[in-house]
Amino acid sequence: MLAYETTGPVDAPVLLLGSSLGTTRTMWEPQSATLAQNFRIVAFDHRGHGGSPVPPGPYAIEDLGRDVVALLDHLGVGRAHYAGLSLGGMVGMWLAAFAPERIDRLALLCTAAFLPPAAGWHERAATVRAAGMGAIADAVVARWFTPGFHEDRPDTVAAFTKALVAIDPEGYAGCCEAIAAMDLRPVLPRITAPTLVIAGEADPATPPLLARTIVDGVADAALTVLPDAAHLASVEQADRVTDLLRRHLTGG
Repeated sequence: MLAYETTGPVDAPVLLLGSSLGTTRTMWEPQSATLAQNFRIVAFDHRGHGGSPVPPGPYAIEDLGRDVVALLDHLGVGRAHYAGLSLGGMVGMWLAAFAPERIDRLALLCTAAFLPPAAGWHERAATVRAAGMGAIADAVVARWFTPGFHEDRPDTVAAFTKALVAIDPEGYAGCCEAIAAMDLRPVLPRITAPTLVIAGEADPATPPLLARTIVDGVADAALTVLPDAAHLASVEQADRVTDLLRRHLTGG
């Protein structure tokens, strides 16, 4: 069972929050307090991350998606809103395409339906298995935030770096292999949930062009590109992302 925590009124609509590769559910702290005014928040850790189990890899996006379905079943929740960033967004697309009866409204942040080259993900997986998370931490976190954020918020950057190093290497590697094998482009037209796609204008990991591919594939999806934001836009542009999510998920 995935590790998770809940906040907000018990009788409110449920909102699942899926975090990025290399982060935990604490990534959503900038949004949680505000969104908990309208929703019952269920923030979870992907397998291999945080407090969740770490089965041996490789994983598949389907595995991560079925983990979330099992969590919903455990909680007795038939249908929920879902917001996910990066890996969390990939899982959200899988859920909305293959378990559409479980997803109400969908928000996809700084993510992609297809993210080649696969060889790069396999190389990263091999590196962390052999040398640990410290071998990739600085290079990965450099892509999470803009240079200005690195300069202005060094404590926040350091905290995310420390958290990344603490991720289990096998869990991280297994998720890298899931991304390597993923191609959700053919199933995007199956997504019927009202969908908001958010991209960071300065995101080198999942640039806006990849967000537009999602929007082109999902009927009536809306795209917002945020200036002054790299990959973890929910941290770098926290207030703006919170407002976008609240408006979309409440239908306002």
